Amino acid sequence: MGACLGVCSLLSCASCLCGTAPCLLCGCCPSSKNSTITRLTFSIFLLLGTLVACIMIIPGVENGLKKLPWLCSASTTLSGTLNCDIVVGHQAVYRMCFAMAAFFFLFVLIMICVRSSRDPRSYIQNGFWFIKFLILVGITVGAFFIPNGVFTTVWYYFGMVGGFLFFLVQLVLIIDLAHSWSQSWLQRAEDGNTKCWYAALLIFTLLIYAGAIAAIVCLYVYYTGSGDCVLNKVLISLNLIFCVIVSVVSILPKIQDAQPHSGLLQSSVITLYTVFVTWSAIANFPDKTCNPTLLAIVNNGTSSSTSTVGQWWDAPSIVGLVIFILCTLFISIRNSSNQQVNKLMQTEESSGDGAVHSAEDGVHRAYDNEEDGVCYSYSFFHFCLFLASLYIMMTLTNWYLPGYNDNSITSPMSAVWVKISSSWVGLLLYLWTLVAPLILSDRDFS
Repeated sequence: MGACLGVCSLLSCASCLCGTAPCLLCGCCPSSKNSTITRLTFSIFLLLGTLVACIMIIPGVENGLKKLPWLCSASTTLSGTLNCDIVVGHQAVYRMCFAMAAFFFLFVLIMICVRSSRDPRSYIQNGFWFIKFLILVGITVGAFFIPNGVFTTVWYYFGMVGGFLFFLVQLVLIIDLAHSWSQSWLQRAEDGNTKCWYAALLIFTLLIYAGAIAAIVCLYVYYTGSGDCVLNKVLISLNLIFCVIVSVVSILPKIQDAQPHSGLLQSSVITLYTVFVTWSAIANFPDKTCNPTLLAIVNNGTSSSTSTVGQWWDAPSIVGLVIFILCTLFISIRNSSNQQVNKLMQTEESSGDGAVHSAEDGVHRAYDNEEDGVCYSYSFFHFCLFLASLYIMMTLTNWYLPGYNDNSITSPMSAVWVKISSSWVGLLLYLWTLVAPLILSDRDFS
């Protein structure tokens, strides 16, 4: 009898991992929508790949990677500035992220125009997890057999484009989060205890603006040098002016009439994110006198003849990694009621009957909420994860350009302009969400 029960248990696990059964929830978990479980599981795949990529740039792991001759030659110090260990970790991250990007782009193509869970391809989207995991592992193993050559340099420019687009995806998610936050607290203020909730909104708005102002002051102090860093001053000042403009526009009477829930809380969050992107941009400035982060990296590689490990984990990269993880999780569980954001993210408002779904034994299970129509565009979701794979590749390598002839790594000005331009496009995108109801008055933006 025990053997029979064991076989039944194994068959149940096989149905869950290799079949299409939506049974990834444990018995203590609440019932959840099939669409949410699927998005969360794919995001876990991405985060696991990110963890592996992080491990590859930890000092000491390079010793094993150096055994792969196409990742790095047997030489040690290169040109007296960077060593083979750093180049190996850099190129290993590129191959890991290439595998993740290829995996998600494959699903972009497979899931084009899936309209409901009745489409046979939805079974591939919502099941066969173990098989999909094996596919990802297989692509990863194959990626490490790609000869060096021009691969890392070509893939770097793919990463720049993907990183630029994912900056915009992050901004849309942050706009959605800020709108949901403001709308929730304003609704509670209308329901009761008005003074308490309005005071909370005011306090958090002031705190976020104070943090943004403090960060801008630090940028002026640490990234403008002795007075010769004109470009850094111009970029910081321009983004400061743009943030002031969008903040003022958000509280104009006409904007408030068209969007009563719009206000300074959303603008403060967007301002803080813009300051972060500005910081990340000027941290790639190649001039040592205007970039203390770059100076620290160079000194770490040249101040001592015995130094063998470079400093890759600078502050902008750490903050960028944290924001990336939060946005990746948010894109998996979000159910927005904001029409403009839903159109941008190719999602619908939250669906499902909201009831607790249980099996006959009372165990909660994932339930299909997409029989009448999908809650999100499968292809667009995978495209966002594809962009996220490129963004994390650039973040973990500080957007530094790898050379394939001399195994050198440099910080190019192109990275600065990509990040700054993404902050400008992002501010324009937020401004559009404010003025769109006025310009397109014939559309419903409620």
